[in-house]
Amino acid sequence: MLGVITGFIDELRAAGVPVSMVEAIDGMRAVEAIEIGDRVALRETLRATLIKNQRHERAFDTAFDVYFSTVPLPDSTPVEEGTRPDLPSADGSDRAPFDIDALLDDLLQALAGLDEEAMRRGVRTAVDELAGMEPGRPVGGTYYLYRTLRRLDLADLEARLIDALTQDEELSEFDRRLLREEVEARLEQLRQEIEEEIRRRLVADRGRDAVARTLRRPLIEDIDLMHATTKDLQEMEAAIGPLTRKLAARLARRRRKRAGRLDFRRTMRKSLATGGVPVEPQFRHPRPHRPEVWLLCDISGSMATFSRFTLQFTHAMATHFSKLRSFAFVDTIDEVTDFFGAGVDFGSALLRVTTEAEVVWLDGHSDYGNSLETFNARYGRQLTPRTTVIVTGDARNNYRAPRDKVLGEIAASARALVWLNPEPRAYWDTGDSAMSHYATHCTSVHEVRTLRQLEQFIEELTLPGTRAAQNA
Repeated sequence: MLGVITGFIDELRAAGVPVSMVEAIDGMRAVEAIEIGDRVALRETLRATLIKNQRHERAFDTAFDVYFSTVPLPDSTPVEEGTRPDLPSADGSDRAPFDIDALLDDLLQALAGLDEEAMRRGVRTAVDELAGMEPGRPVGGTYYLYRTLRRLDLADLEARLIDALTQDEELSEFDRRLLREEVEARLEQLRQEIEEEIRRRLVADRGRDAVARTLRRPLIEDIDLMHATTKDLQEMEAAIGPLTRKLAARLARRRRKRAGRLDFRRTMRKSLATGGVPVEPQFRHPRPHRPEVWLLCDISGSMATFSRFTLQFTHAMATHFSKLRSFAFVDTIDEVTDFFGAGVDFGSALLRVTTEAEVVWLDGHSDYGNSLETFNARYGRQLTPRTTVIVTGDARNNYRAPRDKVLGEIAASARALVWLNPEPRAYWDTGDSAMSHYATHCTSVHEVRTLRQLEQFIEELTLPGTRAAQNA
């Protein structure tokens, strides 16, 4: 077991989860206090000692299912790694004909009666007969899972299970909804059992390390935002809130001045202690203020996924900035601040941006030059030395004139101008990218392709008036 746990920790590190030596030792000591055959207790014990960030739980669960798949369960026989599990013969000559209807009846009874042991027996039979597993094939198990579930027909099984649980009783709409949720939960448990059984057999056939490499996925903070799926963006949403709070704290920092405006009255009162000599002059320091941020977001087709993320980021920032103003643009620009008001859910705000914002002027292809000129003409006079302007986009201008001088005017009116580009730096100034034209007018430019890079940008953020900027 010691070798399995150390291999599990090595896999977490390979997947990008930071596990220190001290945390590994804590995990080893904690395992000594539990029943090693209790998979639930083992999972939660290792989770509590090794995982520090909720974003890493998906990688933890995947690695755990691989490395501890052979921990015996009730009514099961442990399979040793490297020992291929029994698979159906090619012609099926050594076994009785398979009756799928009987299997479905057994699973239905097990699900209706919450008989976990019977369900596991049915799952093993389903994988034996329906998955068609091939020894040595380098797959992660999704293919086998699909083949098994397709033959089981979970939709039909769901309908039969609802009928079995209702027993022709008249239920209210609320009770039927609760019943449907309960049935969905039981079917999800069945699906997980099938997946674990397939994974257990893959580990027995190919070894833990090989299966772990096949199933390894990037951490949520390392997924490229330009290619993130909707599910990935939903998982990122939980991490955006803390980042916006940290960004608000960074932008709210003000320059520490040793001398401000002289406070004559306080100076005279202080001088009474030194015989009327003003040895310690007193000054009035400006009160800290909440930051004023303007966000300009490219929502053109090439930026669709990243713009969804930045709008999601905007939605989260609305609660932390007193004067957050949001603008969306394609070949012209429009203010969308009102779409992200208090109490507005992100889905509604996104729908309004895509349907109501007037961001197309000519042909619907990106035109940063016209968008920036329109922005400066409409809103440039409203910029103040307290305003931080953040532009998000790839600076690909479709070979149109960049008109970057207007960006210099915007930068001169604002406290700072920051540009976040979702493309790798190696792609800047290639093709129709005009990044270097715009970068000359920015306080700073940053490659932000992942959530980790966004967090790094916030950590290293230095603006005029901050201590870091003074020391630079």
